[in-house]
Amino acid sequence: MRMSHFVKFIILLNFLQLLDPSFSLPLCTDSRAPLQLKTPLAFCSYNGTSCCNSNGDKQLQTQFNAMNISDPGCASLVKSVICAKCDKFSGELFRTDSVPRQLPILCNSTTSANSTKISQVESDFCSKLWTTCQNVSIISSPFSASVKSNSTKLTDLWKSQIDFCNAFGGASGDGSTCFAGEPVTLNTTTPITPPGGLCLEKIGNGSYLNMVAHPDGSSRAFFSNQQGKIWLANIPKLDSGELLELDDASPFLDLTDEVHFDTELGMMGIAFHPKFSQNGRFFASFNCDKQAWPGCGGRCSCNSDVDCDPSKLPGDSSSQPCQYQAVIAEFTASGSQPKKAKAANPKEVRRIFTMGLPFTGHHGGQILFGPRDGYLYFMMGDGGGIGDPYNFSQNKKSLLGKIMRLDVDGTSIPLGAAEITKLGLWGNYSIPKDNPYTDDKELQPEIWALGMRNPWRCSFDSARPSYFMCADVGQDKFEEVNIVSKVGNYGWRAYEGPYRYTPSKSPGGNTSMSSTNPIFPVMGYNHSDVNKNGGSASITGGYFYRSMTDPCMHGRYLFADLYAGSMWAGTENPENSGTFNTTQISFKCAQKSPIDCTFVPGSSDPALGYIFSYGEDNNKDMYVLASSGVYRVVRPSRCKYTCSKENSSAVVDDIPAGPPVASTPSAAFMLTGSCNNFVLMLLSFMLILASCF
Repeated sequence: MRMSHFVKFIILLNFLQLLDPSFSLPLCTDSRAPLQLKTPLAFCSYNGTSCCNSNGDKQLQTQFNAMNISDPGCASLVKSVICAKCDKFSGELFRTDSVPRQLPILCNSTTSANSTKISQVESDFCSKLWTTCQNVSIISSPFSASVKSNSTKLTDLWKSQIDFCNAFGGASGDGSTCFAGEPVTLNTTTPITPPGGLCLEKIGNGSYLNMVAHPDGSSRAFFSNQQGKIWLANIPKLDSGELLELDDASPFLDLTDEVHFDTELGMMGIAFHPKFSQNGRFFASFNCDKQAWPGCGGRCSCNSDVDCDPSKLPGDSSSQPCQYQAVIAEFTASGSQPKKAKAANPKEVRRIFTMGLPFTGHHGGQILFGPRDGYLYFMMGDGGGIGDPYNFSQNKKSLLGKIMRLDVDGTSIPLGAAEITKLGLWGNYSIPKDNPYTDDKELQPEIWALGMRNPWRCSFDSARPSYFMCADVGQDKFEEVNIVSKVGNYGWRAYEGPYRYTPSKSPGGNTSMSSTNPIFPVMGYNHSDVNKNGGSASITGGYFYRSMTDPCMHGRYLFADLYAGSMWAGTENPENSGTFNTTQISFKCAQKSPIDCTFVPGSSDPALGYIFSYGEDNNKDMYVLASSGVYRVVRPSRCKYTCSKENSSAVVDDIPAGPPVASTPSAAFMLTGSCNNFVLMLLSFMLILASCF
């Protein structure tokens, strides 16, 4: 028995050594994940993880040499500033309130002295830069570019240090990241206290897949079900005891005649144009049956471009190749004032996208507008089949297993399904100019990220839009959450989470491990952790909780398992690091819930049924959309959970300190993405095994 433990330990070590050290981290200025450098950059000297490769490093050196700075002290400071583009935190360093900048946010005493989140050489770097460089000539100065001037000295453009630092000093949009002359490093991890639990109140009995807050900022929200209906509802105030106001008999839009509803088919997503209050435009993502509805048909995703023969797809004699389609259609609100509209025009304005599905599962279907860029993101699974047999997810010519990014404002021609095939694309849209196909010519132009199995519920963090979180359903072992970045490859089917995966059948060929270069998940769980008896597991992604209703949950990412009814809270530690600790959390039904909750037999736990999705309203309060109804997260004291900050009016910036929380041991390395945490995990394993010898 003792030798058996030792052998298992050696096998575990060998397995961990196979893992590629690519992790989801904060993003670069071009929305990509940072690179793992094999050697330090020659000019900017960044090492390890960086947002620059050698070519970018040479371009910055050329830019710096052209400045011809005679003063060595000033030259050193300016070099560090332009090299900040190589910092692994450059995506946040070069943004303020979601607005791109030409230069990084420079730390100064008025904005960074009270910050404890950043370990930095100088707390007043902006002042130091001004003092050293104010009268030094800098040709093609990067500082003058912001005011469109050819002046070479700082004093020609700004009257004082205060004016200069008002322009370039400060902190990022989330108040934590600024540049101090050297690569940004975050404080070491601190012990965290797990939340006491999640308190829920039931406000509706309906079963919905999607909830979208009304773009007008009001207390209204849109809900949609899998069968094909969309409703406009009024959300009651917190602690009012009132119900969700939704007239089931009067939907905002009814597409049940077009939508094909089945276990994994139906209306999968809704998205409202960022200017919906002015233009009334919104979009529905659904599945249809081309045998039942002639207006459904589009090109099959199994085609010669991806070396797939649609005539050989499995099916019964009555089915057609790619009988079921994934569709995005555009609609408009009725009337001339979209804000006041209580119904939509039932006729489709135009078909944005149509694609035939090879199987009846794994097609995601959620759609979201990016909060920074205004483009439509479309989450698409691998199309189904055990182990992605045709290797669609890694095939750069296929749109299956991808996250797509489309410009729905670039075309305006009303088109039906019959005209779509004439466009050469998959529908009526245009391609954003900065999509990754411009760098990787093998990629289809719609693709933003690849290597997904079945992305089920993604969200942009409302406090940090660069954090684009997507849960991806696993095959046999692991359910995962990823931070999605431009042209990021999330491994499927070469990997299932942190595990190597080998399909039982592969008519579509295989992708080499070396070419995959996967970005591993930042959170997740093993199937064995939620289904001890061998049942199913399927992750449901959620949101970063940004409400102050439960201040002890503030800043944590919430997600669940659809079948098991379990929930987790992911805590980033240090903040902005991309490193998460996860804790499985309990949840209860609040006393005096507007609708009485049902309970698991023999337990005080509420019986939510299947957890389909989460929602967020305009006040950032969070909702659980389950098969048994709609639940809202409320004050923890209503469930007798203890939260010391519940009665405090102070804004919560940090997760409260306390004893450390252990992640699932079998997944701890993947969940942290940190070598330090890996060492701790390894030591823990050694201590456990030592007790067996």
